[in-house]
Amino acid sequence: MVRELEERIAARLGVKHCVAITNGTLALEIAIRALGLSGEVIIPSWTFIATAHALHWQGITPVFADIDPTTHNLSPAAVRDMITSRTTGIIGVHLWGRPAPIEDLQAIADEHGLKLMFDAAHAFGNLYQGRSIGNFGICEVFSFHATKTFNTMEGGAVITHDDELAEKMRLMRNFGFHGNDNVIYPGTNGKMTEICAAFGLTNLESLDDIFAVNQRNYQAYARALSDVPDVRLLAHDENSSRNYQYVVLEIQEGNKASRDEIIAALHQNNVLARKYFWPGVHAMQPYRDLFPHAALLLPETVKIAEKVIVLPTGMAVDEAMIGRIAEIIRQKISGQSI
Repeated sequence: MVRELEERIAARLGVKHCVAITNGTLALEIAIRALGLSGEVIIPSWTFIATAHALHWQGITPVFADIDPTTHNLSPAAVRDMITSRTTGIIGVHLWGRPAPIEDLQAIADEHGLKLMFDAAHAFGNLYQGRSIGNFGICEVFSFHATKTFNTMEGGAVITHDDELAEKMRLMRNFGFHGNDNVIYPGTNGKMTEICAAFGLTNLESLDDIFAVNQRNYQAYARALSDVPDVRLLAHDENSSRNYQYVVLEIQEGNKASRDEIIAALHQNNVLARKYFWPGVHAMQPYRDLFPHAALLLPETVKIAEKVIVLPTGMAVDEAMIGRIAEIIRQKISGQSI
């Protein structure tokens, strides 16, 4: 079933190799190690902590670059500013499923002789210039955790067109075994279970329906929040977004209610809304102690971290719920009692 899942994912994404792994974090670690990254690797601070931990666990220094406040993705100019003689790679993150600036990052990597890979945990099923995410950089890493639109309960994968890299990662995920008794590489236990693969195969059958519901919900939020002052719903690019997994709201400064007060009001009404990534990886341990002044180089990350609310979506959410959620936000921002 694992092999079947790999084949079906590779066919869906139009790539040569899908290497299924226990989870997305270990998939990052295996890809990083297989690529031979070392020294320093540039990543955004505005991402899930696993992007940095996967480097730190292997003695590699994550170097945080700032983001574009419009897209929340890595700023190519900021990446350039963080390159040193110790830099060996860049990990772009397709945050919220929006493609990172792929061409700009590839140009920087080529110019400086760096390896470029992508953390595509949010982006399964999304496109960039008509091609599926998974086709870019040396490899791309997906998470199939239960929180993702496409999930295997727990799991992940590395996607690549590179034959040698794929073979190395297949060895690494199975202790380095080549055959029954022949260990030829220092590997680990990163195998996806058969039950998780079976779950994933089942989910593939209804994935397009789930995408359609998420798109419907996003459009319902856009309508319901269109007249709410001082909020910005992060737009999805209709040409690239297909999974519509994340509904991301920015609360602008100067409201009668802060972002945290709005989240508290939503929680009081049984709405599971979250800050997400707050306060930024650079402000979490161990990076807060390792890089105590990182925020000085991350002004846009710091600003966005104080604005973002991620709103609930998915198959259990309908338009009536979305209307109620929008009304709670509207009332709280206007200073009305809820």
